[in-house]
Amino acid sequence: MAALDVASLQAQVNELPDPSASGRTLGALEMVKSLEPLDGGGVRVHLELPTPASPHKKALEESIRARLTASGASRVEVAFTARVRPSPMKGKNPNDLVPTVKNVVLVGSGKGGVGKSTVSANLAIALAQQGAKVGLLDADIYGPSVPLMMGLFGAKPNATGGKVDPLVSYGVKVISIGFFVDPDQAMIWRGPMLHGALVQLLRDVNWGELDYLILDLPPGTGDIQLTIAQQVSVSGAVVVTTPQDVALADAIKAKTMFDKVNIPVLGMVENMSGFVCPHCNHETDIFSKGGAEEAAKKLAVPFLGRVPLNLAVRTGGDDGKPVVHDRPELAEAVALVKIAQNVADRVALANLAPMVQAEASKPVVGLGRR
Repeated sequence: MAALDVASLQAQVNELPDPSASGRTLGALEMVKSLEPLDGGGVRVHLELPTPASPHKKALEESIRARLTASGASRVEVAFTARVRPSPMKGKNPNDLVPTVKNVVLVGSGKGGVGKSTVSANLAIALAQQGAKVGLLDADIYGPSVPLMMGLFGAKPNATGGKVDPLVSYGVKVISIGFFVDPDQAMIWRGPMLHGALVQLLRDVNWGELDYLILDLPPGTGDIQLTIAQQVSVSGAVVVTTPQDVALADAIKAKTMFDKVNIPVLGMVENMSGFVCPHCNHETDIFSKGGAEEAAKKLAVPFLGRVPLNLAVRTGGDDGKPVVHDRPELAEAVALVKIAQNVADRVALANLAPMVQAEASKPVVGLGRR
């Protein structure tokens, strides 16, 4: 058997298009780290992804295998690693409260009751399950629900070196005002107190190096959102809504608010989208269906996915056992994992933008002036 031309094969892999929306090749994005021969005419390709939660692994493996097999490789192995890049905004805000966090992702809504905290908790766990370093901050000062959903109700964090150590649940670092106050005590605070509490939850916590910090925002468009816009380098925001018109109207307001404070919207999530009876399999659109996807098209933002309505999602939250961990086989859990992958992909695209722009600005050989 003739020896494979490793350099030629690697060049072919470099020419393959990135299956994400970057519009660039794998080589231009520096994703192909090496290609090495194996016994019997095989090859192993080492590929570095921009996020361990990439939704494109299968597509990449299939395209690489098809190209190299057609070029004479007897078998093809693809080994994946990942390196999450920091937001291009990092370093531009001297007041950044979480300098060791590569990407801050906000999860917001225009109104309460749409499942924003449920999406936040499952999003954080799903990213951690796929190998990312993840934190979850409950920024809903008036109604903190993350301690209950993450199985940490009643737990108290410790302090080290003058900072608070976040609690860890399901592989996620978690902090919430709910760890420090009586759960039966109403939080009757004005704007300056809210601002101070949020600053402490961000600045005075030993987050360490994180790929993603998920912020579960309070509903609406108030003081908390403004504080974050001013003092945190944010990668983007996810807007959660249910399909009915009243929720969609408020979700559109939330999107408009993020636009005004220059926070990019990564996309919209439709929660409580259709209910399938477990006894007869009849689907009922209790809160309508498809409204968030239509709103996303209207607003020209990505639609990240829909989560069906299922009792297990609610009970999992109440019991501190989010479905992506406790019931991964459910359609709702699969949908939430896919949404997490889509969010990570949108963040990765934004973080690759400087590299894409630099590659696009290179002069084309042979097109210079005569």
